[in-house]
Amino acid sequence: MAGIKRTGESVWTGGGKDGKGQLTTQSGAVSGLSYSFSKRFGDEKGTNPEELLAIAHAGCFNMALAFGLGATGKTPDELRTTAEVTIEQDGPGFTIRTVNLKLRGKVPGMSAEEFRKAAEEAKAGCPVSKLFKGAEITLDAQLAS
Repeated sequence: MAGIKRTGESVWTGGGKDGKGQLTTQSGAVSGLSYSFSKRFGDEKGTNPEELLAIAHAGCFNMALAFGLGATGKTPDELRTTAEVTIEQDGPGFTIRTVNLKLRGKVPGMSAEEFRKAAEEAKAGCPVSKLFKGAEITLDAQLAS
């Protein structure tokens, strides 16, 4: 399979603290989504890059897990993952050091141990997890009974 390319665009106007930006995806699913310093580091309502990375990671991880489960003949009723991305001060700039994945799943006919193993494999194989190579990625996976 040839490489699949997806694009996203950011347009920023103004300075770092007083400026503002808009985010748009190639598909148009996100179009002109506003972001700013106060949305990223303050309490203003709106999105920010870390929040978008979190949903990208949660979505990628769930798909990787669903494919992994399918390879074992299992189909999940539900996979619900929350990704918590932490941005920290790093000298004059910032860095992402940790991503915490919290997974709750319902998979008929699967033991908790099998589920945990499949989740760990998905965490290691998910392309977004690989993107975060320098960050610690933790996983709390629980199978509902």
